[in-house]
Parts: sequence; C-alpha cells; structure tokens
Amino acid sequence: MNPSEGLSANLSEDSPERPAASPSAPAPDAVSADPADGPAAAGIPDELRAASFERQRRLRQEPRFPGGPAIDPAGSHHERRIRSFQPRRSRVTPGQQDALLRLWPKWGLDIDGQRVLDLPELFDGLPAVLEIGFGMGEATAQMAAEDPGTGILAVDVHTPGQGNLLGLADRNGLTNIRVANGDAIILLREMLKPDSLDGLRVYFPDPWPKKRHHKRRLIQPEFLDLVAQRLKPGAVVHCATDWEPYAEQMLEVLTAHPLFENTRADGGYAPRPAFRPLTRFEGQGLDKGHVVHDLLFARC
Repeated sequence: MNPSEGLSANLSEDSPERPAASPSAPAPDAVSADPADGPAAAGIPDELRAASFERQRRLRQEPRFPGGPAIDPAGSHHERRIRSFQPRRSRVTPGQQDALLRLWPKWGLDIDGQRVLDLPELFDGLPAVLEIGFGMGEATAQMAAEDPGTGILAVDVHTPGQGNLLGLADRNGLTNIRVANGDAIILLREMLKPDSLDGLRVYFPDPWPKKRHHKRRLIQPEFLDLVAQRLKPGAVVHCATDWEPYAEQMLEVLTAHPLFENTRADGGYAPRPAFRPLTRFEGQGLDKGHVVHDLLFARC
C-alpha cells in the first residue's frame, strides 16, 4: 500500500477512477437536497423538514472520535482547490480507535489554519522535520526511534494510519512524534513560521500517473516556493518514489529551483540513506522489479 494513499483530495470531474463513496452520497461539507423531499414528504410541515435536514447535516460533520481528528479541520476557512491527495476511508480497528481516543489530545493536532505553531514548544526544543503522507506509520515510528533527537511532525488524513502511528509511538515510548490531520499546504502556508523546519520528507507520494492528473502531483514549483520559505538554510528536502516518470519530474523541478541544491555532486539521484527504512510498500515494489529513486536537495 502506498503511504500517500491515505491522503485525501477535493476531487473534480477529471479525478482518477479509484474506489470512492457512492456518487449519490453528499460530501461532508456539501449542501445536499432536503432529505424529506419527494412523495413521502407530502404533508410534512416545513419546520420539521428543515429540522431533519439540519440534524443530518450536523451528523455528517461530527467527528467519528470525540476529541480526536476532525473530519474537515480547515472547514470553509480556506479556498477549495485541486489537491494532491484524495479521501480513502477504511475500517478503524479497536486498537487504533483506543489510540485516537487516548492520545490525540496529547500528540495530535488538526490543521485548521487558525493558529501558528511554535515547533520548539511542540517538540520540547528538538529540531523538527515535516513528513507528508505516512501511511500506517511504521517507517515514521522507526525513524523516530532511531533518531530521538529529532521531532517528526507527521501529516496525513487517513484515520486508521493516524491511530496506528499514535499506538506505535505509545507502545515504543516515542515522545518525538506529533500527528497532524489535514491539508499539508494549509499547514505550511498558514501554521508554520518562516525558517522553522529542519527538513521535509515526502516518501512515495501519489504519482497521479495519467497525464491529465499531473497537476495534482505534490512536487511542483509552487509547492517548492512555499517549502523554501519554511525551511532553515541547509535543511534537506528528501523525496522518494518508485514511479520513474514522477522521479524525473521531481529531479527536474528541484534542480531548476534557485533555492535548492542537489546534495549529489553528479546532479542525479541519491542512494537510499540509512535513516530511511525500507517500507513494506517499497519492498513489494522492489519484488515486482520497481526502481526506487531518492532525491536529497538542501535549502540554499
């Protein structure tokens, strides 16, 4: 499973053919038709119909886990746009649910775009790296365990993965992980201070292989402009993908950006660094003959 598949998107009519909710089901923030409309609604007073509609709207917006990650943390505060992630709903296990209920107030945060984070306070003075898209969190937990002197702000919207990572952190005594729920772009743009990050990790993002979907790919010049503002000089952007055309695009846009410099003297891809674990997804790809490319570029 690609870790980035946990990321969600505001889909448009050109979205890829992937498993999704029924087309007839309203989006959580959509205004649907009055549920009392139709032949069965005859004779129902308008105020009862309105109350029924409002109750169903509130139910759609209530969090699945009280005190846990919100369904749509940024709500209507920020613009709707084509996004590089898409929703993927799957079953939350009892263990993941327990971790969300117990640990979200301690180690979780919603990306609401309404506040600016103090990363030194959040991580008790540790340098902080941002990881976008962590899947089920196994690699994130391993990196946190092997480098306790670095804080990892791990962003995803996949609820089972959020619960799994919180559970891993709890069971292994890891205090240098924080789990963020929502849109990483809003986090970078609205909630992080300039020169506040010591690194960025983007491992196996959705490649959006169809040409008409390339605009949804995360690693784009505009994204790098934003990232450059939030990284400290010398901080490293580390990307990894097993989709060769996407690797080529990553190398092209990172090389062309004036504020990033390839750590490889030959200007090419880097070998997998020892600190990046070999993930289950990556192993499955390698078994199928996929070639994984790592890119490490330093902020100038």
